[in-house]
Amino acid sequence: MERSPGEGPSPSPMDQPSAPSDPTDQPPAAHAKPDPGSGGQPAGPGAAGEALAVLTSFGRRLLVLIPVYLAGAVGLSVGFVLFGLALYLGWRRVRDEKERSLRAARQLLDDEEQLTAKTLYMSHRELPAWVSFPDVEKAEWLNKIVAQVWPFLGQYMEKLLAETVAPAVRGSNPHLQTFTFTRVELGEKPLRIIGVKVHPGQRKEQILLDLNISYVGDVQIDVEVKKYFCKAGVKGMQLHGVLRVILEPLIGDLPFVGAVSMFFIRRPTLDINWTGMTNLLDIPGLSSLSDTMIMDSIAAFLVLPNRLLVPLVPDLQDVAQLRSPLPRGIIRIHLLAARGLSSKDKYVKGLIEGKSDPYALVRLGTQTFCSRVIDEELNPQWGETYEVMVHEVPGQEIEVEVFDKDPDKDDFLGRMKLDVGKVLQASVLDDWFPLQGGQGQVHLRLEWLSLLSDAEKLEQVLQWNRGVSSRPEPPSAAILVVYLDRAQDLPLKKGNKEPNPMVQLSIQDVTQESKAVYSTNCPVWEEAFRFFLQDPQSQEVDVQVKDDSRALTLGALTLPLARLLTAPELILDQWFQLSSSGPNSRLYMKLVMRILYLDSSEICFPTVPGCPGAWDVDSENPQRGSSVDAPPRPCHTTADSQFGTEHVLRIHVLEAQDLIAKDRFLGGLVKGKSDPYVKLKLAGRSFRSHVVREDLNPRWNEVFEVIVTSVPGQELEVEVFDKDLDKDDFLGRCKVHLTTVLNSGFLDEWLTLEDVPSGRLHLRLERLTPRPTAAELEEVLQVNSLIQTQKSAELAAALLSIYMERAEDLPLRKGTKHPSPYATLTVGDSSHKTKTISQTSAPVWDESASFLIRKPHTESLELQVRGEGTGVLGSLSLPLSELLVADQLCLDRWFTLSSGQGQVLLRAQLGILVSQHSGVEAHSHSYSHSSSSLSEEPELSGGPPHITSSAPELRQRLTHVDSPLEAPAGPLGQVKLTLWYYSEERKLVSIVHGCRSLRQNGRDPPDPYVSLLLLPDKNRGTKRRTSQKKRTLSPEFNERFEWELPLDEAQRRKLDVSVKSNSSFMSRERELLGKVQLDLAETDLSQGVARWYDLMDDKDKGSS
Repeated sequence: MERSPGEGPSPSPMDQPSAPSDPTDQPPAAHAKPDPGSGGQPAGPGAAGEALAVLTSFGRRLLVLIPVYLAGAVGLSVGFVLFGLALYLGWRRVRDEKERSLRAARQLLDDEEQLTAKTLYMSHRELPAWVSFPDVEKAEWLNKIVAQVWPFLGQYMEKLLAETVAPAVRGSNPHLQTFTFTRVELGEKPLRIIGVKVHPGQRKEQILLDLNISYVGDVQIDVEVKKYFCKAGVKGMQLHGVLRVILEPLIGDLPFVGAVSMFFIRRPTLDINWTGMTNLLDIPGLSSLSDTMIMDSIAAFLVLPNRLLVPLVPDLQDVAQLRSPLPRGIIRIHLLAARGLSSKDKYVKGLIEGKSDPYALVRLGTQTFCSRVIDEELNPQWGETYEVMVHEVPGQEIEVEVFDKDPDKDDFLGRMKLDVGKVLQASVLDDWFPLQGGQGQVHLRLEWLSLLSDAEKLEQVLQWNRGVSSRPEPPSAAILVVYLDRAQDLPLKKGNKEPNPMVQLSIQDVTQESKAVYSTNCPVWEEAFRFFLQDPQSQEVDVQVKDDSRALTLGALTLPLARLLTAPELILDQWFQLSSSGPNSRLYMKLVMRILYLDSSEICFPTVPGCPGAWDVDSENPQRGSSVDAPPRPCHTTADSQFGTEHVLRIHVLEAQDLIAKDRFLGGLVKGKSDPYVKLKLAGRSFRSHVVREDLNPRWNEVFEVIVTSVPGQELEVEVFDKDLDKDDFLGRCKVHLTTVLNSGFLDEWLTLEDVPSGRLHLRLERLTPRPTAAELEEVLQVNSLIQTQKSAELAAALLSIYMERAEDLPLRKGTKHPSPYATLTVGDSSHKTKTISQTSAPVWDESASFLIRKPHTESLELQVRGEGTGVLGSLSLPLSELLVADQLCLDRWFTLSSGQGQVLLRAQLGILVSQHSGVEAHSHSYSHSSSSLSEEPELSGGPPHITSSAPELRQRLTHVDSPLEAPAGPLGQVKLTLWYYSEERKLVSIVHGCRSLRQNGRDPPDPYVSLLLLPDKNRGTKRRTSQKKRTLSPEFNERFEWELPLDEAQRRKLDVSVKSNSSFMSRERELLGKVQLDLAETDLSQGVARWYDLMDDKDKGSS
């Protein structure tokens, strides 16, 4: 860091001699000791000078200990000292590397002629005239001119910074009112031009040059903010890049060139050596960040599409066009796939070779796009499309870099570059390109879109784009270039203060901002903005003129882009009156629209066999067609290969043992137990069990379900806590890798809890794969009712997967404006919202969502298409019962919205979740018993069932509901019950499934519910009741009830089941529809078969 003069000179490597004998860690005063015989140094006698040098060196080393002393004085730990020391060493290393790089670059430039002559075995003289290069020409004469002009350029820069830049900085912020440049020196090392390339054969009205420049300078610029005693600066800089210079237009008068345009085709490389307070920017991490921020500033000023224009003649026409010319064209880049990539992932310290998680960076100039990551794949399929503006041909290059995604630093897999001139020549380029610096190839389809200055083919382009599925954004039909020139008579701020106006331009959800012009109500911006347009007929450009604080609006303008479609050459060049502003406030802009058109002979137009309306992109065998013919409307969705591949993971948290005791009483003298509960984390979701009070061996017996994919590397994180009033205590954790469960389908283990002295947890995990058949649905519903636990939510019987592709013909907003639609999908209490597509009546979402379905017969999918800020555009209710009778439980087609206007294309796919490890055996027979025949056991044939559960009591025989062998119902109807004793939990369990053929006494059907009472007790402790169903003779309940009691006591009880109905809304009387009394001593509670029981009246209690 920069030191004050009182500290003595700093041992900088730049200032030290390069002799090896000169130690770098000694002060300069110690290198040359004064000779007494020579009169000594000016500082005094020789002994005094040497003593002063020793004291100075000792004082500087003593200053190093001051931070250590201060850290101890304020009580900081030694970690702060070590952190500061590491920060300083890192800064010193970065600093030394920069200085070493600067010295090497300067030495190379200084000795370039000698090194070249030595390499070519020539004497120290200029290269002969016959030595030439095919592409780039030497320009030593130009370097000599630059060297001669360099000192005067330094004087100009000093004047520019002091008289123009410094006042602007002081006016931008009140805290910078004392900002000054204290030193501006460009140094003695001028900028060098390594080579010049002239591009012949371009347009006749321009001269195009590429200058390969290299600047390794000893520039020194110091600034100071006196109010805060803050100094900063730059000492030394490197800048390397290719600068394009365009001389245009060529005119028939002196100086023969109307203007000079300069810009970097690609971002130059930059390295800066900081001084003063900006020394902090050399800290590791901040060094690259600071250089990147400065490069971003340079890119916003001098890298395409930005350029510096210097007019050479007055009253030059089309200055805005020269400063920001229209793009030469648009390239639509289809990043399709890659193959043969190298594997970068290693396991077990490199012993096991994995694959890679590739993604691609697509870059052209300052336009950069990043693809999605494809996990564990060496032949990834991306299928993504990007659009880039091309400004210079030749010169600009399309660059694709492929990386392997890693948690720390991504691995480089390869790169390819392609000059855009080749795309212009071919119009459509579809090929596999080899990756340099790695192995493999990347598949690109590149399309050159020409810019049309009339709207004749717009409708045809729009029609084609509606049939194109493009990710991540829909294809564009046009571009808009806005030349923002100036404004006049903007309103003043409060107190008649001049505003600092800036402009925000917005089209749909894309907003761009101009620079702020300070202290004027007649600002001049002279900036250009570029937008891609999906539908110029319906889109609008919104212009907001604001003060730089963004809080005060100085004026507004909304311009429908349809106005440009009727303008000559799609151009509007005029003053626009501002609204919500002053009476004379206006804005001057030039708007230029161009239609994007692909040559009809180069368009792909394949079809998918089996559906004449379906379409997809077949990049391997393209069929040539017309780019403007209307594409056929797809009759089915084009979901990707990952759609519908999800699984459901059923997590059964059973129990724990030997947990540590965290509760303490009487100040820790009395040791208690713990109140444990479990937290689960998986796939971005969290679950939590109930709390078991005062138990170190708790039993939770809870089931949780989560939708998972087959992505490798997933983990189930489990943590156990002790519930407390303040902060819950940690009881242990464990992790389960899902690879085993996803592959085998089942895992039942005791897991040792980590980070605690003792404790283990019993988990049972099962992967449920959806099956596209409804044959086993009834069995699944009954299995779920049997394994359902009291503390858990109702188990899922199916998985619903929805692919929401697109909509068409949505109603317009206010009759003329297109909405900004999005869709909401709702099943029960779960919902999913798609992204919003701005201003279109034919949105393309391409999104998928999955839902857990518990009752497929009764649930439905509710879909609403809404407009941003406009309400509901249409809705759809799809009963899942329609999927149960569909082929493969799937519907894939267009659905008409209930509003009567608009349709949606979606795919709804249902999969039944069949458990293979529930410990429940399905049985295909059904029985209907009256209350007098309950003691008869059905004769069951077959061998013993296969039991995979750890609880043998869960082995059940289930029945189909709609068996043709069922006996007819009695006069009062029937109730369906399941009874069994769960000895593992010591609970009597009853499931009330439903009733049928109930008696109707009045004009209206009853509102039935079921009441259960465990006799002989008639208190509330043994009473249970279901929910009430409205106006039905065949209600369905499927509700579960439990009583905790020993088996021998349960067998001494009777279960009284009554079906009742409310008499009236205001009355508390209950109408008895029928009842049945079951003697549990005569009931086999080990089977748990679901049976229908005939209802009797109150007079005959139906003893069993």
